[in-house]
Amino acid sequence: MDDVFKALADPSRRLLLDSLNAQNGQTLNELVSRFEMTRQSVSKHLAQLEAANLVSTVWRGREKIHYLNAEPINAISDRWIKNYDRGRVAALADLKNALENRTMNDEEFVYTTYIEAPPELVWRGLTDPAFTRRYWGVELLSDWKPGSTYAFVHDKRGITVTDAEMVVKAYDPYTRLSYAWQEYPKELVESIGFADGFYEKALAEPRSTVSFDLEPSGTQTKLTVVHSGFGPGSVVLPDVSGGWPKVLSWLKTFLESGAYESADTPAAK
Repeated sequence: MDDVFKALADPSRRLLLDSLNAQNGQTLNELVSRFEMTRQSVSKHLAQLEAANLVSTVWRGREKIHYLNAEPINAISDRWIKNYDRGRVAALADLKNALENRTMNDEEFVYTTYIEAPPELVWRGLTDPAFTRRYWGVELLSDWKPGSTYAFVHDKRGITVTDAEMVVKAYDPYTRLSYAWQEYPKELVESIGFADGFYEKALAEPRSTVSFDLEPSGTQTKLTVVHSGFGPGSVVLPDVSGGWPKVLSWLKTFLESGAYESADTPAAK
């Protein structure tokens, strides 16, 4: 976490985070235009923020898009804010709140975390029903061939969700996984307790897609989640934006604690 504190110590880098908080998903040129800093300086600051995992990046053609990433702030909160006098860490609490309640990009959610485990193990954490059942409470069932459908089994609610649009988009073991997101059937919406009107609005939205990119980073795996394909005013985007950080935190704890060792099925192929 030293990198995080060093990155936050610089006022220029905090301003860049503020800008991404106000409008997430900006190119280098867009960020340069907002500050009285040279392109080289902005680029250098962004590199330090990315190294500290406070910024996630996604390539769109030739452009590199920058997103605010709340994961390190969540980690700081878990380690210190919850264990010490909140009055002494009010600034961190305010920053955490800002990151988690930021104005989102209208089209996608991006989140990056580092897990102390090899890509092969993280891959099992994303695809093996014996793993997902343990930390997430759901199972994803599929032959995982691109174009094939999959089922989303909500164990605790006894609800299985599947339809013709829930298809696998990409399956490159230990590197990339992508699939169309589940629908929100009325039974599931009522079971979870969404706000009135959510079912009708979610039903009218285009089907979104979630992608997981895995990259070795020393003894860790850099895991980036991109959930995209939303339109303006989406009701599904806020739901997944609040859900994915929790799911990835559960996955990280599950793998790093060694709890997976008692999983009762063989690795997914």
